[in-house]
Amino acid sequence: MTESTFTAAAERHLDMVYRIALNWFRNPADAEDAAQTVMLKLWQSDTEFADGEHLRRWLARVTLNVCKDMARSPWRRHTVSLEELPEPVFSDGERQAVYREVMALPGKYRVPLYLYYYEGYSVAEIGELLRLNASTVQTRLARARGKLKMTLTEG
Repeated sequence: MTESTFTAAAERHLDMVYRIALNWFRNPADAEDAAQTVMLKLWQSDTEFADGEHLRRWLARVTLNVCKDMARSPWRRHTVSLEELPEPVFSDGERQAVYREVMALPGKYRVPLYLYYYEGYSVAEIGELLRLNASTVQTRLARARGKLKMTLTEG
């Protein structure tokens, strides 16, 4: 990969990589570390990418693998409460409430939901990225929607 090709790829996809990692960790510092590791792996990769979509999927898969590896690390023994995280600013209160509830979901529901609604991946693509059956992804999406519906209609 040439320097100019890498720079163009990093400029185009770094934000997506960071958002996936932030969604996984809910911690900006860990998300930055993961994004940096992913970009290093891209720089060192010998992979020939057929097109932009191939690169995008490769980066998403590598990001999820890096996040899993970092989460398993024995050095990760701390947690950060949701109150300490900077939240995106939404123009209306409803979107803010939905965001808070999405971030409160367990990871097995939150990550597929994020990839589906915010990154635009299909159920089949999410299954491939997370190494799950498409039916498992659909089940997790349905359960996540159900949990969100319950918590949002209670409040």
